Amino acid sequence: GNASGGGQPGWAVRCAPGGPNDYVYVIVQPVGWTPLSALIGRPELAGDPEWATPEARLPKLAKMFQLIEEWTSTLPKWQVLQQLNAHNIPCGPILSPKEIIEDPSLADNDMIVEVGHPERGTFTTVGNPLKLSDSPTTITTPPLLGQHNEDIYIGELGLSRAELPQLKEQGVI
Repeated sequence: GNASGGGQPGWAVRCAPGGPNDYVYVIVQPVGWTPLSALIGRPELAGDPEWATPEARLPKLAKMFQLIEEWTSTLPKWQVLQQLNAHNIPCGPILSPKEIIEDPSLADNDMIVEVGHPERGTFTTVGNPLKLSDSPTTITTPPLLGQHNEDIYIGELGLSRAELPQLKEQGVI
């Protein structure tokens, strides 16, 4: 399913116009319930003993997220995010691959990078999500098929130079 695995309840809710990536992941923390219930047009739920506390909402999570989705399904995901963020309600968009590649914040943080390739030309790929000040990384082009055969077979495995062409002829490599 799309529910969070622990901690505060979270769920991916559909947004307008209803495409495969028109979702926002919403987390309902205790402090966010009052503004969220107002946003969804149900402000009375904030004071209702059946909904007011996390313990009261826990057995009704599916219904709670259904109510939230009734609101989100009427708005585009970016508008939903804007309204939720304005009330400090934790949320995040479900992004299509195109949206990920075109997201300037991901490029600015080297999460999406451009890499040159000798056969493909330049292409966009995933950067390193780990940013360690003492261990910077650079994403480089993947090796071509067989590019490091000599290094591995001769340098690492100790085969002779004469054996490498034989292995190629036999279809081993």
